[in-house]
Amino acid sequence: MTPSAGTLRTDLDVRPITETEFADWNRALNIGFLREPTPTPEALDVRRLQFLPGRSLGAFDGGRCVATFRSFPQELTAVGGAAVQADAISNVTVSPTHRRRGLLTRMMAQDLAAAKERGDVVATLIAAEYPIYGRYGFGPATWATEWTVDVPRTGLDPRRSGPEDGGRVDLVDAQDVSKLGPELHERVRGVQPGAIDRTDLWWKTATGAIRSSTPWNEPFFAVYRSADGEVEGMVSYTADDTWGDSKQPLNTARVDWLLAVSPAAERALWRYLCSIDWIVKVKSGWRAPDDLLPLLLPDPRAAVVTTYADWLWVRVLDVVRALEARTYEAAGSLVLEVADGAGLAGGRYRLQASADGTGTCAATTRDADLALDVSELAPLWLGDESAVRLAALGRVREERAGAAREADALLRTSRRPWCPDLF
Repeated sequence: MTPSAGTLRTDLDVRPITETEFADWNRALNIGFLREPTPTPEALDVRRLQFLPGRSLGAFDGGRCVATFRSFPQELTAVGGAAVQADAISNVTVSPTHRRRGLLTRMMAQDLAAAKERGDVVATLIAAEYPIYGRYGFGPATWATEWTVDVPRTGLDPRRSGPEDGGRVDLVDAQDVSKLGPELHERVRGVQPGAIDRTDLWWKTATGAIRSSTPWNEPFFAVYRSADGEVEGMVSYTADDTWGDSKQPLNTARVDWLLAVSPAAERALWRYLCSIDWIVKVKSGWRAPDDLLPLLLPDPRAAVVTTYADWLWVRVLDVVRALEARTYEAAGSLVLEVADGAGLAGGRYRLQASADGTGTCAATTRDADLALDVSELAPLWLGDESAVRLAALGRVREERAGAAREADALLRTSRRPWCPDLF
């Protein structure tokens, strides 16, 4: 008899995979993401570099892998710049023959329990589909925007040759990026809430030192150096080769990633991209929703929003450590009643924020000011969401009049959090 929707199939084996099952697990992964089912040897070699014993789960039916799940250690930047230990979740699939049998629920429960046992503060993921992960306590904590810039409409002076602040933009090669990029990224993630760490494998993949079977399209790399010679920004981009019938260039530059530790660097790199001969459109890649890009142009309407969507999802595993890791915009106190159906982070907690921006948190028996599900806590914790807005949506309940407005004064940030990376 076929199980009804949502029925847990306990006869299906859910467990960490072994090295000998790695190829079968990757075949199930490809099937779940609608890729060519059989992975190439080159792709397997690259994916094997990410394999951590015990952190890749599979569901097996008659010895065949039918669902996949992988997690790995990650550092996530909280408001104020502190890094918290995260359980990063990726490669989540269920084969179309085994949907609605509780496999994701079993894999998620197993992984989150292990993360809690390890002492991870939060879990993170980037959701392919919006409706799935809220029921596991995740909430969308950062959003991302992509712009398409119509270069001729920007109003930028085409005769301009470079920054006017004494800095300069230089093209560099992959070897330079390997040397300069990691240190620059560390500086960026130290001040950007929502940013995550980049591993050595990330940099080797981004510069082509490690390649899978996917054809390698070598990008261009450019750096911005300030007047004193310090690298403050870097961009990776590609360009197509498209010409109109009248021999007019119609080329598009596509940004892979752009890092900047100063507004001067950010402005200079965007202006550089919009000044390249033959480039008539610039695709920004995934950026923070409050990126400087549109408003730094003389005509901001030249930058059209192509996509605006949820990006990094966060699930709080330790309320006390999460709230104590970040800084606060004002002094005050707040008692939160956190509901958690999985039993990992529920309870009543009192946050006390000081004028110096630090906060302390502890379990309490005091009356709650706000009541909310753990899935709503993450967007508030990272500073992007408004408690007043969530209360209006019925997703946060005020137990004391005015508490939502007070929560916003404590928790919201002047710039929006942003995760520059996909994982």
